[in-house]
Amino acid sequence: MQNAQPPASGSEPPSPADPYGPSTPPNRRRFLKLTAIGAGATGMAGAAGLAGATSAAAVTSGLTSLTHPGVLHSLADLNRIRTKVGAGASPWIDGYNVFAADFFSSSSYVVAGGRETVTRGTSPESGNAELWYDCNAAYQNAVMWYITGDTAHAYKALTIIKSWTNALRTINGADAELAAGIYGAKLAAAVEIMHYTGPAGSWTQSELDATVAMFQNIFVPLINIYGDGGYGLMGLKGMMQIAVACNNLTLFNDAYNAFYTNSCCGLTKLVQPGTGQCCESGRDQGHTQLILGSLAEICQTGWIQGLDLYGASGSLLLSGFEYTAKYNLGNTVAYDAAFGRCNWHWSSMGSDGRGAFKPIYEMAYNHYVKRAGKSAPYTAQVAGNLRPEGAPTQCDQVGFGTLLFSL
Repeated sequence: MQNAQPPASGSEPPSPADPYGPSTPPNRRRFLKLTAIGAGATGMAGAAGLAGATSAAAVTSGLTSLTHPGVLHSLADLNRIRTKVGAGASPWIDGYNVFAADFFSSSSYVVAGGRETVTRGTSPESGNAELWYDCNAAYQNAVMWYITGDTAHAYKALTIIKSWTNALRTINGADAELAAGIYGAKLAAAVEIMHYTGPAGSWTQSELDATVAMFQNIFVPLINIYGDGGYGLMGLKGMMQIAVACNNLTLFNDAYNAFYTNSCCGLTKLVQPGTGQCCESGRDQGHTQLILGSLAEICQTGWIQGLDLYGASGSLLLSGFEYTAKYNLGNTVAYDAAFGRCNWHWSSMGSDGRGAFKPIYEMAYNHYVKRAGKSAPYTAQVAGNLRPEGAPTQCDQVGFGTLLFSL
Protein backbone atom coordinates (compact mmCIF):
# COMPACT_ATOMS: atom_id res chain seq x y z
CA MET A 1 0.00 0.00 0.00
CA GLN A 2 1.48 3.31 -1.07
CA ASN A 3 1.67 6.45 1.01
CA ALA A 4 0.34 9.75 -0.24
CA GLN A 5 2.60 11.18 -2.92
CA PRO A 6 4.62 14.16 -1.66
CA PRO A 7 3.57 17.23 -3.61
CA ALA A 8 6.13 18.52 -6.06
CA SER A 9 7.59 21.96 -5.53
CA GLY A 10 5.23 24.61 -6.82
CA SER A 11 2.28 22.21 -6.99
CA GLU A 12 1.50 21.63 -3.34
CA PRO A 13 -2.13 20.76 -2.61
CA PRO A 14 -4.19 22.97 -0.33
CA SER A 15 -3.11 22.99 3.29
CA PRO A 16 -5.42 21.22 5.74
CA ALA A 17 -8.26 23.17 7.29
CA ASP A 18 -11.01 22.31 9.72
CA PRO A 19 -14.22 22.73 7.74
CA TYR A 20 -16.18 21.62 10.75
CA GLY A 21 -16.81 20.44 12.14
CA PRO A 22 -39.26 25.15 6.31
CA SER A 23 -39.39 26.65 3.02
CA THR A 24 -41.76 26.25 0.09
CA PRO A 25 -40.95 23.26 -2.14
CA PRO A 26 -40.14 24.23 -5.72
CA ASN A 27 -42.09 23.95 -8.88
CA ARG A 28 -40.94 21.42 -11.43
CA ARG A 29 -37.70 22.48 -13.20
CA ARG A 30 -37.10 22.95 -10.92
CA PHE A 31 -28.14 20.66 3.97
CA LEU A 32 -20.28 20.70 14.89
CA LYS A 33 -19.14 20.25 17.11
CA LEU A 34 -17.88 23.63 18.19
CA THR A 35 -15.72 25.12 20.87
CA ALA A 36 -17.09 28.54 21.76
CA ILE A 37 -14.95 31.32 20.34
CA GLY A 38 -14.77 34.48 22.39
CA ALA A 39 -16.61 35.55 25.49
CA GLY A 40 -19.48 36.88 23.43
CA ALA A 41 -20.56 33.47 22.15
CA THR A 42 -23.81 32.20 23.56
CA GLY A 43 -24.94 28.61 23.25
CA MET A 44 -26.59 25.60 24.74
CA ALA A 45 -25.53 22.01 25.16
CA GLY A 46 -25.48 20.09 21.88
CA ALA A 47 -27.69 17.22 22.97
CA ALA A 48 -30.35 19.51 24.33
CA GLY A 49 -30.35 21.68 21.24
CA LEU A 50 -30.56 18.91 18.67
CA ALA A 51 -33.14 17.07 20.67
CA GLY A 52 -35.51 19.83 19.62
CA ALA A 53 -34.72 19.51 15.92
CA THR A 54 -37.78 18.84 13.83
CA SER A 55 -38.75 18.34 10.25
CA ALA A 56 -41.89 19.74 8.66
CA ALA A 57 -44.17 17.55 6.60
CA ALA A 58 -42.06 15.60 4.15
CA VAL A 59 -41.74 16.82 0.58
CA THR A 60 -40.61 14.76 -2.39
CA SER A 61 -39.02 15.77 -5.66
CA GLY A 62 -41.74 14.34 -7.88
CA LEU A 63 -39.06 12.65 -9.98
CA THR A 64 -39.62 9.16 -11.31
CA SER A 65 -36.02 8.66 -12.41
CA LEU A 66 -32.64 10.34 -12.15
CA THR A 67 -30.64 11.93 -14.97
CA HIS A 68 -27.09 10.71 -15.67
CA PRO A 69 -24.43 11.91 -15.63
CA GLY A 70 -25.97 14.12 -13.02
CA VAL A 71 -23.60 14.97 -10.15
CA LEU A 72 -22.48 18.59 -10.69
CA HIS A 73 -22.21 18.11 -14.47
CA SER A 74 -24.66 16.94 -17.10
CA LEU A 75 -23.47 15.45 -20.37
CA ALA A 76 -24.21 18.79 -22.02
CA ASP A 77 -22.07 20.54 -19.39
CA LEU A 78 -19.16 18.18 -19.98
CA ASN A 79 -19.44 18.61 -23.72
CA ARG A 80 -19.48 22.40 -23.37
CA ILE A 81 -16.32 22.33 -21.26
CA ARG A 82 -14.53 20.07 -23.72
CA THR A 83 -15.61 22.09 -26.74
CA LYS A 84 -14.66 25.45 -25.25
CA VAL A 85 -11.25 24.22 -24.09
CA GLY A 86 -10.63 22.62 -27.48
CA ALA A 87 -11.41 25.92 -29.16
CA GLY A 88 -9.10 27.82 -26.81
CA ALA A 89 -12.01 30.04 -25.77
CA SER A 90 -11.81 32.31 -22.74
CA PRO A 91 -12.54 32.06 -19.89
CA TRP A 92 -12.62 28.25 -20.16
CA ILE A 93 -9.07 27.88 -21.44
CA ASP A 94 -7.80 30.14 -18.65
CA GLY A 95 -9.57 27.97 -16.11
CA TYR A 96 -8.31 24.81 -17.79
CA ASN A 97 -4.70 25.94 -17.59
CA VAL A 98 -5.05 26.34 -13.82
CA PHE A 99 -6.94 23.04 -13.50
CA ALA A 100 -4.55 20.99 -15.63
CA ALA A 101 -1.52 22.27 -13.68
CA ASP A 102 -3.00 21.25 -10.33
CA PHE A 103 -1.36 18.46 -8.33
CA PHE A 104 -4.52 16.35 -8.28
CA SER A 105 -5.20 16.60 -12.03
CA SER A 106 -2.10 14.65 -13.04
CA SER A 107 -2.40 11.15 -14.48
CA SER A 108 0.94 10.51 -12.73
CA TYR A 109 -0.61 11.08 -9.32
CA VAL A 110 0.41 8.25 -6.97
CA VAL A 111 -2.64 6.65 -5.38
CA ALA A 112 -2.65 7.08 -1.61
CA GLY A 113 -5.32 4.48 -0.72
CA GLY A 114 -7.26 2.53 -0.18
CA ARG A 115 -7.34 1.94 3.50
CA GLU A 116 -9.56 -0.37 5.51
CA THR A 117 -10.26 2.29 8.14
CA VAL A 118 -10.52 6.07 7.89
CA THR A 119 -10.55 8.01 11.17
CA ARG A 120 -11.26 11.73 11.26
CA GLY A 121 -11.51 14.01 14.29
CA THR A 122 -10.17 11.53 16.83
CA SER A 123 -6.46 11.21 17.53
CA PRO A 124 -4.66 9.48 16.01
CA GLU A 125 -6.30 10.06 12.66
CA SER A 126 -5.78 7.30 10.13
CA GLY A 127 -6.39 7.31 6.40
CA ASN A 128 -8.12 10.69 6.48
CA ALA A 129 -5.63 12.62 4.37
CA GLU A 130 -5.25 9.66 2.04
CA LEU A 131 -8.98 9.59 1.37
CA TRP A 132 -9.41 13.28 0.62
CA TYR A 133 -6.28 13.31 -1.52
CA ASP A 134 -7.63 10.42 -3.56
CA CYS A 135 -11.15 11.84 -3.84
CA ASN A 136 -9.76 15.04 -5.31
CA ALA A 137 -7.53 13.12 -7.70
CA ALA A 138 -10.30 10.77 -8.81
CA TYR A 139 -12.63 13.65 -9.61
CA GLN A 140 -10.04 15.84 -11.30
CA ASN A 141 -8.67 12.98 -13.39
CA ALA A 142 -12.22 12.06 -14.40
CA VAL A 143 -12.76 15.61 -15.66
CA MET A 144 -9.37 15.60 -17.39
CA TRP A 145 -10.31 12.35 -19.11
CA TYR A 146 -13.45 13.84 -20.55
CA ILE A 147 -11.74 17.02 -21.72
CA THR A 148 -8.63 15.44 -23.23
CA GLY A 149 -9.70 11.91 -24.14
CA ASP A 150 -6.45 10.67 -22.60
CA THR A 151 -7.17 7.24 -21.17
CA ALA A 152 -4.33 7.63 -18.66
CA HIS A 153 -6.60 10.02 -16.76
CA ALA A 154 -9.54 7.62 -17.04
CA TYR A 155 -7.61 4.72 -15.65
CA LYS A 156 -6.13 6.83 -12.87
CA ALA A 157 -9.63 7.85 -11.74
CA LEU A 158 -10.87 4.26 -11.93
CA THR A 159 -7.81 2.90 -10.11
CA ILE A 160 -8.53 5.25 -7.22
CA ILE A 161 -12.24 4.40 -7.10
CA LYS A 162 -11.62 0.65 -7.23
CA SER A 163 -8.85 0.89 -4.63
CA TRP A 164 -11.19 2.37 -2.04
CA THR A 165 -14.08 0.12 -3.05
CA ASN A 166 -11.95 -2.94 -2.43
CA ALA A 167 -10.38 -1.79 0.82
CA LEU A 168 -12.67 0.50 2.81
CA ARG A 169 -14.69 -1.04 5.62
CA THR A 170 -15.05 1.70 8.26
CA ILE A 171 -15.17 5.47 8.58
CA ASN A 172 -15.03 6.50 12.23
CA GLY A 173 -13.90 9.19 14.64
CA ALA A 174 -15.57 12.25 16.11
CA ASP A 175 -15.92 13.78 12.64
CA ALA A 176 -16.91 10.65 10.74
CA GLU A 177 -19.99 12.40 9.33
CA LEU A 178 -17.81 15.14 7.88
CA ALA A 179 -15.45 12.67 6.24
CA ALA A 180 -18.30 10.66 4.77
CA GLY A 181 -20.20 13.71 3.57
CA ILE A 182 -17.43 15.89 2.18
CA TYR A 183 -15.28 13.16 0.68
CA GLY A 184 -18.27 11.09 -0.38
CA ALA A 185 -19.66 14.00 -2.39
CA LYS A 186 -16.40 14.46 -4.32
CA LEU A 187 -15.96 10.72 -4.88
CA ALA A 188 -19.55 10.42 -6.11
CA ALA A 189 -18.85 13.11 -8.72
CA ALA A 190 -15.90 11.08 -9.99
CA VAL A 191 -17.93 7.86 -10.00
CA GLU A 192 -20.72 9.49 -11.98
CA ILE A 193 -18.41 10.75 -14.74
CA MET A 194 -16.56 7.47 -15.07
CA HIS A 195 -19.71 5.33 -14.94
CA TYR A 196 -21.35 7.12 -17.83
CA THR A 197 -18.38 8.23 -19.94
CA GLY A 198 -15.49 5.88 -19.15
CA PRO A 199 -13.67 3.83 -21.78
CA ALA A 200 -15.57 0.74 -22.90
CA GLY A 201 -14.84 -2.26 -20.74
CA SER A 202 -12.97 -0.27 -18.11
CA TRP A 203 -15.49 -0.91 -15.33
CA THR A 204 -17.37 -4.17 -14.99
CA GLN A 205 -20.90 -4.33 -13.63
CA SER A 206 -19.72 -6.25 -10.58
CA GLU A 207 -17.09 -3.59 -9.86
CA LEU A 208 -19.69 -0.85 -10.20
CA ASP A 209 -22.10 -2.74 -7.95
CA ALA A 210 -19.38 -3.02 -5.32
CA THR A 211 -18.81 0.76 -5.40
CA VAL A 212 -22.54 1.38 -4.98
CA ALA A 213 -22.56 -1.04 -2.04
CA MET A 214 -19.61 0.81 -0.46
CA PHE A 215 -21.48 4.10 -0.65
CA GLN A 216 -24.73 2.69 0.68
CA ASN A 217 -23.26 0.51 3.44
CA ILE A 218 -20.40 2.71 4.71
CA PHE A 219 -21.10 6.34 3.78
CA VAL A 220 -24.89 6.65 3.93
CA PRO A 221 -25.40 5.45 7.54
CA LEU A 222 -23.03 8.22 8.68
CA ILE A 223 -24.54 11.10 6.73
CA ASN A 224 -28.30 10.57 6.99
CA ILE A 225 -28.43 11.91 10.55
CA TYR A 226 -28.30 15.52 9.28
CA GLY A 227 -26.73 17.28 12.24
CA ASP A 228 -26.63 20.97 13.13
CA GLY A 229 -25.75 23.81 10.78
CA GLY A 230 -22.85 23.32 8.42
CA TYR A 231 -22.01 20.00 10.05
CA GLY A 232 -25.36 18.61 9.01
CA LEU A 233 -25.12 20.24 5.59
CA MET A 234 -21.96 18.28 4.80
CA GLY A 235 -23.95 15.09 5.30
CA LEU A 236 -26.79 16.46 3.22
CA LYS A 237 -24.42 17.34 0.37
CA GLY A 238 -22.91 13.88 0.48
CA MET A 239 -26.34 12.28 0.48
CA MET A 240 -27.52 14.21 -2.57
CA GLN A 241 -24.46 13.40 -4.66
CA ILE A 242 -24.18 9.79 -3.52
CA ALA A 243 -27.87 9.22 -4.23
CA VAL A 244 -27.40 10.20 -7.86
CA ALA A 245 -24.20 8.17 -8.24
CA CYS A 246 -26.04 5.15 -6.81
CA ASN A 247 -29.13 5.87 -8.93
CA ASN A 248 -31.14 5.71 -5.70
CA LEU A 249 -34.24 7.90 -5.87
CA THR A 250 -35.20 7.07 -2.28
CA LEU A 251 -31.92 8.51 -0.96
CA PHE A 252 -32.26 11.47 -3.31
CA ASN A 253 -35.71 12.28 -1.96
CA ASP A 254 -34.38 11.97 1.59
CA ALA A 255 -31.78 14.66 0.88
CA TYR A 256 -34.29 16.76 -1.03
CA ASN A 257 -36.70 16.65 1.90
CA ALA A 258 -33.95 17.65 4.36
CA PHE A 259 -32.95 20.60 2.17
CA TYR A 260 -36.48 21.98 2.43
CA THR A 261 -37.65 20.91 5.87
CA ASN A 262 -34.85 20.09 8.30
CA SER A 263 -34.96 22.59 11.16
CA CYS A 264 -31.21 22.52 11.84
CA CYS A 265 -29.63 22.17 8.38
CA GLY A 266 -32.37 22.99 5.90
CA LEU A 267 -32.01 25.98 3.61
CA THR A 268 -33.90 28.52 5.73
CA LYS A 269 -31.98 27.48 8.85
CA LEU A 270 -28.67 27.95 7.08
CA VAL A 271 -29.50 31.26 5.37
CA GLN A 272 -31.77 33.82 7.00
CA PRO A 273 -34.76 34.80 4.86
CA GLY A 274 -34.85 38.52 4.17
CA THR A 275 -31.20 39.22 4.99
CA GLY A 276 -28.99 36.48 3.56
CA GLN A 277 -27.06 36.14 6.83
CA CYS A 278 -25.59 32.66 7.22
CA CYS A 279 -26.12 30.67 10.40
CA GLU A 280 -22.35 30.72 10.92
CA SER A 281 -21.64 34.29 9.80
CA GLY A 282 -20.79 35.04 13.43
CA ARG A 283 -18.30 32.18 13.56
CA ASP A 284 -15.90 33.01 10.74
CA GLN A 285 -15.95 33.61 7.01
CA GLY A 286 -14.30 30.34 6.01
CA HIS A 287 -17.08 28.21 7.45
CA THR A 288 -19.70 30.60 6.13
CA GLN A 289 -18.37 30.21 2.59
CA LEU A 290 -18.13 26.44 3.02
CA ILE A 291 -21.85 26.40 3.77
CA LEU A 292 -22.74 28.58 0.78
CA GLY A 293 -20.55 26.60 -1.61
CA SER A 294 -22.00 23.29 -0.42
CA LEU A 295 -25.53 24.59 -0.87
CA ALA A 296 -24.60 25.62 -4.41
CA GLU A 297 -23.31 22.11 -5.13
CA ILE A 298 -26.62 20.65 -3.98
CA CYS A 299 -28.52 23.14 -6.12
CA GLN A 300 -26.34 22.41 -9.14
CA THR A 301 -27.03 18.69 -8.94
CA GLY A 302 -30.71 19.42 -8.40
CA TRP A 303 -30.75 21.63 -11.49
CA ILE A 304 -29.41 18.79 -13.64
CA GLN A 305 -32.23 16.63 -12.30
CA GLY A 306 -34.77 19.26 -13.43
CA LEU A 307 -35.30 20.80 -9.98
CA ASP A 308 -34.78 24.50 -9.28
CA LEU A 309 -33.30 24.37 -5.79
CA TYR A 310 -31.37 27.51 -6.71
CA GLY A 311 -34.72 29.31 -6.79
CA ALA A 312 -35.97 27.92 -3.46
CA SER A 313 -37.47 30.47 -1.06
CA GLY A 314 -37.18 33.31 -3.52
CA SER A 315 -33.58 32.50 -4.54
CA LEU A 316 -32.53 32.65 -0.89
CA LEU A 317 -29.12 31.18 -1.66
CA LEU A 318 -28.35 34.19 -3.84
CA SER A 319 -29.12 36.44 -0.87
CA GLY A 320 -26.60 34.43 1.14
CA PHE A 321 -23.92 34.86 -1.50
CA GLU A 322 -24.60 38.59 -1.81
CA TYR A 323 -24.56 39.20 1.96
CA THR A 324 -21.30 37.30 2.42
CA ALA A 325 -19.58 38.73 -0.66
CA LYS A 326 -20.57 42.24 0.37
CA TYR A 327 -19.10 41.84 3.86
CA ASN A 328 -15.92 40.18 2.63
CA LEU A 329 -15.39 42.94 0.09
CA GLY A 330 -15.09 45.33 3.02
CA ASN A 331 -18.64 46.66 3.30
CA THR A 332 -20.84 46.90 6.36
CA VAL A 333 -23.78 44.51 6.72
CA ALA A 334 -26.46 44.20 9.40
CA TYR A 335 -26.00 41.30 11.81
CA ASP A 336 -28.73 39.52 13.76
CA ALA A 337 -27.31 37.79 16.84
CA ALA A 338 -30.57 35.86 17.25
CA PHE A 339 -29.97 33.94 14.02
CA GLY A 340 -27.50 31.08 14.28
CA ARG A 341 -27.30 27.34 14.57
CA CYS A 342 -29.73 25.26 16.58
CA ASN A 343 -27.02 24.76 19.20
CA TRP A 344 -25.13 28.02 19.03
CA HIS A 345 -25.48 31.72 18.32
CA TRP A 346 -22.69 34.29 18.03
CA SER A 347 -23.12 37.76 19.47
CA SER A 348 -21.35 39.58 16.65
CA MET A 349 -20.20 39.16 13.07
CA GLY A 350 -17.20 36.87 12.66
CA SER A 351 -14.26 38.74 11.14
CA ASP A 352 -11.83 35.82 11.11
CA GLY A 353 -11.02 35.04 7.48
CA ARG A 354 -12.64 38.21 6.19
CA GLY A 355 -11.57 38.87 2.61
CA ALA A 356 -10.13 35.37 2.10
CA PHE A 357 -12.41 34.22 -0.69
CA LYS A 358 -13.09 30.54 -1.30
CA PRO A 359 -13.50 29.15 -4.85
CA ILE A 360 -17.30 28.97 -4.74
CA TYR A 361 -18.44 32.08 -6.59
CA GLU A 362 -18.38 31.09 -10.25
CA MET A 363 -21.02 28.40 -9.75
CA ALA A 364 -23.42 30.88 -8.16
CA TYR A 365 -22.56 33.73 -10.52
CA ASN A 366 -23.08 31.69 -13.66
CA HIS A 367 -26.42 30.34 -12.53
CA TYR A 368 -27.96 33.45 -11.05
CA VAL A 369 -26.57 36.08 -13.42
CA LYS A 370 -25.90 34.33 -16.71
CA ARG A 371 -28.61 31.66 -16.64
CA ALA A 372 -31.35 33.25 -14.52
CA GLY A 373 -30.66 36.89 -15.41
CA LYS A 374 -30.64 38.12 -11.81
CA SER A 375 -28.64 40.97 -10.35
CA ALA A 376 -25.77 39.85 -8.11
CA PRO A 377 -23.28 42.72 -8.02
CA TYR A 378 -21.19 41.57 -5.06
CA THR A 379 -21.06 37.93 -6.17
CA ALA A 380 -20.14 39.08 -9.68
CA GLN A 381 -17.34 41.27 -8.30
CA VAL A 382 -15.82 38.44 -6.30
CA ALA A 383 -16.13 35.99 -9.19
CA GLY A 384 -14.41 38.48 -11.45
CA ASN A 385 -11.62 39.07 -8.95
CA LEU A 386 -10.97 35.33 -8.58
CA ARG A 387 -11.23 34.44 -12.25
CA PRO A 388 -9.82 32.01 -13.21
CA GLU A 389 -11.00 30.31 -10.04
CA GLY A 390 -8.50 27.94 -8.47
CA ALA A 391 -8.25 24.86 -6.27
CA PRO A 392 -10.44 24.03 -3.28
CA THR A 393 -9.33 23.94 0.32
CA GLN A 394 -8.67 20.26 0.96
CA CYS A 395 -11.73 18.48 -0.46
CA ASP A 396 -14.19 21.07 0.80
CA GLN A 397 -15.28 22.64 -2.48
CA VAL A 398 -15.33 21.69 -6.14
CA GLY A 399 -13.14 24.67 -7.04
CA PHE A 400 -12.05 25.59 -10.58
CA GLY A 401 -15.42 27.13 -11.31
CA THR A 402 -14.24 29.21 -14.28
CA LEU A 403 -13.54 26.01 -16.19
CA LEU A 404 -16.32 23.89 -14.78
CA PHE A 405 -19.32 26.22 -14.49
CA SER A 406 -18.90 29.10 -16.96
CA LEU A 407 -21.84 29.35 -19.36
